[in-house]
Amino acid sequence: MSCQLPYDCLNDILEYLNDDKNTLYSCLLVNQLFCEIAVRILWRDFWKFCKFYFYDKSCDISASIITTLISCLPKESKKLLIKNGVNTTIMFRKPPLFNYASFCKVISICKINKMIQYLLVNQQSSVLEILSQEILKMFMNQITSLKVLDLKHSNSVDIKFIYLPEAKIHLESLTELKCGSNICFELFYQMTQLCHNMQSLTIVFESQISNWLTDLISSQNNLKIVILKHYNNYDDKITTSLIKHSLTLTKLALYKCNITLSFIAMFKNLQELHIDLYFDYSAFDQLQYVYFSQLKILRINYIFSTGTGIDMLVHSVCKFLEINGKNLTELYILNIYYYSSLMNLTLAKHCPNLRILYSNIEEEELLKLILNNCQHLEIIKLCYEDWQSESK
Repeated sequence: MSCQLPYDCLNDILEYLNDDKNTLYSCLLVNQLFCEIAVRILWRDFWKFCKFYFYDKSCDISASIITTLISCLPKESKKLLIKNGVNTTIMFRKPPLFNYASFCKVISICKINKMIQYLLVNQQSSVLEILSQEILKMFMNQITSLKVLDLKHSNSVDIKFIYLPEAKIHLESLTELKCGSNICFELFYQMTQLCHNMQSLTIVFESQISNWLTDLISSQNNLKIVILKHYNNYDDKITTSLIKHSLTLTKLALYKCNITLSFIAMFKNLQELHIDLYFDYSAFDQLQYVYFSQLKILRINYIFSTGTGIDMLVHSVCKFLEINGKNLTELYILNIYYYSSLMNLTLAKHCPNLRILYSNIEEEELLKLILNNCQHLEIIKLCYEDWQSESK
């Protein structure tokens, strides 16, 4: 007689396949129990399986997903869509096997809109907005808990759903938010009142910054991850509000940000640091003597790889590695070609525990030295300035 694994045990096993779409798909065909568990995992964050490139099959996948979501809509929503001219063949497909919308824990407004635009390419924008709002309303009514909300590239029409009574419950349980800095103040105000347990915050800075953004940052109780994009010293209110979380923050990423870096020294428990450097090659000087006892991952990307001052940048990074290199397990040095030999000598000497390395290494002897000294290396990417490709 065959023996079947208990639900909890099988669920734990399949959770390890969270990012393996193809294997999870194959689990759908094993038996009913496998299917039920795999469906929940796949639909929890189905957005990560959707890429919007028009030269492959991913748009067909997106169309299939949004069509499935439409089939899950309640009758009232379908009637409203038909009244506004949406194709009835989309409305009345075979009933879905599962209530897929209820499994979702991640919502991306931008991706919903892109899916709808691809499916209903000839429809008026007002119809697309209605469909988007009905899908969001369905999510608010049916999902058990919302963990991630992506509001990047959203406007005031897109975020109407936050005023639904059901949205309050989901905002209170939110653990990750991605948004632009210029979203209407009503949203930031509402979230400041309701969201106090976010662990991850991504902000893309636009020409305007809502005054409530700093309040939202300050109101969090356990902020661990902060990602800032295109932040260019509008004022120091943002960095000041972040300092409140100096003890809890474990990951900080600054992408294409032109700001002073001295505030980073406050985050003594950082485990992961990503910095894009451009315009001000001396910016890293402010960190070269700071010790981060928990730092495991360091990523430095110099946007302009040549020019006056690159030698000063390299010396600052080398000094940082002398102090912090011992605990690093991952090191990414991007777009620094000149004086890279000095940096590679430094990491070979001071970063013995690296498992992943991305660097410009052109000399065979340097590569041998790194391989001899960094005995734990599992992945190494060698980037050559004169090559268009990378070597692994």
